[in-house]
Amino acid sequence: MGERHSHGKGGIDSSVSRRTFVKAAGASGTAVGLAGCIYGDSSSEDAVVWGIGPNVVEAVGDDIVNLLSENGADGVNIELQPGDEDTGARRDTYTNLLQAGETKPDLLLMDNGWVNVFIQRGHIANLSNELDEADLSTVQDEYFESFTATARDPGSGDLFGVPIFPDYPTMQYRKDYARAAGYGESDFETWATEPMTWQEWAEITQEIVAASDASYGLATQWDTYEGTSCCTWNEVMSSFGGAYFGGRDNLFGPVGDRPVTIDEPEFIEGLKMMRTFVAEEHGEHTLEEYPTGIATPDITSWAEEDARKAILDGKAAMQRNWPYAISVNVDSADNALSVEDYGAMPIPYGVTKDEANQPGTGGSTSALGGWHVTLNPNSQNKADALEVIRAAMTDEFNLGMFELYGWVPPKPALFETEKAAQVEPMGNYMKTLRVAGENAMPRPVTTVWPNESTLIAEEVNGAVAGDKSPDAAAADLQTGLEDIEEQA
Repeated sequence: MGERHSHGKGGIDSSVSRRTFVKAAGASGTAVGLAGCIYGDSSSEDAVVWGIGPNVVEAVGDDIVNLLSENGADGVNIELQPGDEDTGARRDTYTNLLQAGETKPDLLLMDNGWVNVFIQRGHIANLSNELDEADLSTVQDEYFESFTATARDPGSGDLFGVPIFPDYPTMQYRKDYARAAGYGESDFETWATEPMTWQEWAEITQEIVAASDASYGLATQWDTYEGTSCCTWNEVMSSFGGAYFGGRDNLFGPVGDRPVTIDEPEFIEGLKMMRTFVAEEHGEHTLEEYPTGIATPDITSWAEEDARKAILDGKAAMQRNWPYAISVNVDSADNALSVEDYGAMPIPYGVTKDEANQPGTGGSTSALGGWHVTLNPNSQNKADALEVIRAAMTDEFNLGMFELYGWVPPKPALFETEKAAQVEPMGNYMKTLRVAGENAMPRPVTTVWPNESTLIAEEVNGAVAGDKSPDAAAADLQTGLEDIEEQA
């Protein structure tokens, strides 16, 4: 279990090994400050020190070093430095040490949700100047581009991080409940790779709830926190053809010189759909084409673990969640479900990509999480550190970490391999995860994103909870984001 997923306030780690989940879950919600500790022997000057998460080091630290040594870094003295488990605390630790000019760690595992800030501040090395052309071509040609883009300078396009593992959600569902409504294996096979419209999904979900023991259809995350603005709402908004700042090309700036596109019909329609899902009956702020009561109103105070437990306990027929929830619910929980009774599908969509109003949006959309390895520009061991990066780029390392620890490979071709398919239980869901990866949407991370994220979460939470009309929420959010952009 590597890094705390970067989508909220205290969820369980994004990648969960069945043999390490219970141990790591005990530390959930706690920032484990181990930034000064070195895994193994005390650090020596010639060692390449890699700053990484504490749980993965504890669980498979020796295996990581061995994998790297076996795949190109043989002869390099590698030490793992467990850092803060909480992503925000890790960011702050790295900010302080890089500003101070510290030479260790040589390599740092950085959240895709904030690596762009380090790029903009000039705190990490430009890998386009450090790696060979062949290495750069490999990243260009073989990796999920939407994920790699979060490690590029938005102006020059230069590469500042090599993807280690992405993270993106799916719509997970109870196959046993779906069977009670008359659906079967041919349906599940279709659902695994062919996204539905939100309307079709809502109607099917309503049928499943009526025919099964489910209390409601959808469990998801809609609390007033980062996970809503970066992820759950970002997915719905994008799937309706909406965007915060005029489309995909403006995700990473320039701040103050990009349009704010909140008070738009597609934004409001997505909010009204979500309001419809939690409403008891149709009204002024709902949409007649969607059924009411699909989701429990409790989602407006829920994060990842709330949704995961709801479907596992049989209350929900569907849940939107990250890959870790599959691993836990199928293989690690006390009342775990079987692969035969637990399915996954791409996130539904509101409009097609051709119909989308904002460029680069529309269609099934999964929020993007995950981590990149970056190079400390002050490192005194750059040559050896680059050898470690190259080892981490091999297929063998990527598949080895998927098998050891559930880190989803950063290369789409690896999803089709026999080795990936053999990893239990995650290998059973690779087709769906690949579709999600190919339709991933990053959050618009800039230096002002923390303030914008807070405001977004407050407004969309209020609209779905019924505390504010979707039109008013969109109008107020438009003004609020314009103010933040102009004052930056």
